[in-house]
Amino acid sequence: MAETPTAAAGAGPSPSPTLSRQLQQLGGTSLRALHRLARAIVTAVSALLRTWRRSLQFRVVTTTVLLGLVVVSLLGSYLYNEIATGLQDDKILTSEYEARALTTAAQQQWDSNAATTAEDLNIAAKDIMGSVLTPPGPEPSRYVVMLRGLRNNSPIALNSLESGGLGLASITDEIRERVAADPTHQQKMVSDVVIDGQQVPAVFVGSGVEVPGAGRYDLYYIYPMTQELRTMSLISTAFGIAGLILTVLVGAVAWVVTRQVVSPVRRAAEVSERLASGKLNERMPARGEDDLALLGTSFNAMADSLQAQIRQLEGLSRVQQRFVSDVSHELRTPLTTIRMAGDLLYDARADFSPVVGRSAELLQGEIDRFESLLSDLLEISRFDAGAAALDLASVDLRGTVAAVVAAAQPLADRRGSTITVVASGPVEADVDERRVERILRNLVVNAIEHGNGKPITVRLREGDGAVAVVVEDHGVGLRQGEASMVFTRFWRADPARARTTGGTGLGLAIALEDARLHNGWLQAWGESGVGSRFRLTLPQRSGESLTSSPLALSPGERR
Repeated sequence: MAETPTAAAGAGPSPSPTLSRQLQQLGGTSLRALHRLARAIVTAVSALLRTWRRSLQFRVVTTTVLLGLVVVSLLGSYLYNEIATGLQDDKILTSEYEARALTTAAQQQWDSNAATTAEDLNIAAKDIMGSVLTPPGPEPSRYVVMLRGLRNNSPIALNSLESGGLGLASITDEIRERVAADPTHQQKMVSDVVIDGQQVPAVFVGSGVEVPGAGRYDLYYIYPMTQELRTMSLISTAFGIAGLILTVLVGAVAWVVTRQVVSPVRRAAEVSERLASGKLNERMPARGEDDLALLGTSFNAMADSLQAQIRQLEGLSRVQQRFVSDVSHELRTPLTTIRMAGDLLYDARADFSPVVGRSAELLQGEIDRFESLLSDLLEISRFDAGAAALDLASVDLRGTVAAVVAAAQPLADRRGSTITVVASGPVEADVDERRVERILRNLVVNAIEHGNGKPITVRLREGDGAVAVVVEDHGVGLRQGEASMVFTRFWRADPARARTTGGTGLGLAIALEDARLHNGWLQAWGESGVGSRFRLTLPQRSGESLTSSPLALSPGERR
């Protein structure tokens, strides 16, 4: 019974598992190295681009160096070509003179030679080649080849001769045809020859001599431009080194020049930043009488003017704040007396006639509003003076909202509005509860006043290190551009509209200052005829900054 083969005929041995693992490890190492190299290249390119965008001096120096390289390259190429062309023309001219002189000397030797047999003529040709045409020295400056002319029909044929071992094959048919066509004039051309394994350009000069008894023979002089190549190589090296040095010097000059211009601009930017941060005494050094000194002088004059105006405004602001504070305090005493008299009249209004009784009620209401206005003015003056401080505690804002809604419920009932509170869970934060309650009270009362008796919704949520409360109504809303103006002191969307709830016009301004004191946001959104939304966003922990709000401000906004 024949055995079953275990491998296909001709199949080679499978690689061992160890070798496969080594190949896989080698491939993984190569990929990691390529990834590291790619990351390094990307990092370097990103750093260069960042420096290019940020540094004017780097851009100017880099641009100057690149343009300098282009100019040096173009100028160097032009000079190199001109020098090479000049050396070649000189070589051709010199070669023609020398070839003409050698041909004349060789013709004189032939004319004085009396040989008549081929053997004697060959001996004479070798003598002339060795004594007249071949240059002395180990490194020949020319090579000479003697060939029978193409149109020579003499029965005596001499051997072809050459000096220096360049080879008869270096003589092309083109120059031979040109010499045969016009034997009375020298023919020249430039072509490449191979000397010691290197290709070298050379000047070929062809002319002819009359050999007595043997007819016309051509003499070809080959002048390799080895020395010219050395000269051009030296010039090329010198041009390259000089170009690099010139480019570096141009870059250094550009760096020095731009530094003289950029440094004052940088100082101006630094001084501007310090001025913007509140250091109004900062000035630029201004020396000399040039344009940069004029820039420094003008900048300092502008800073002096701004400092004087800012200090003047600060003085006026302090006077205004002091005036408001003083007036508010001074009005406390007469207001107390008026309050006592008003209370007496209000309590005895039943004993008066209906007209006087109604007057007592109106007086009582205006006294209450006047007292609220004084309280708000004092609070605003404390914010302006920077004397407001927080009394922080961990508070669940659901209780604060419930207290605000309960206090505003009678007013909502009179206006026909319902207030709905929506909270999905605890909403805890470190806040000053008194100030947050005042913010929410202002927002809820404002929604009732402008809600036109429609439902009001209060939403609470926490998340992303922040808590948010949104008070939404469906009343008159806000026109375009009014959302940023509602927090302005004493601002009204409709000046003719009466304050039905007895507001002072400072409630939202105080609410905004309370929110800022907590490092929070108080924002408004509204659409005319649709309603408005006010969103209060506070950080859950004191000292933290806000990046987003858990609740959307507008209906179409995604958190």
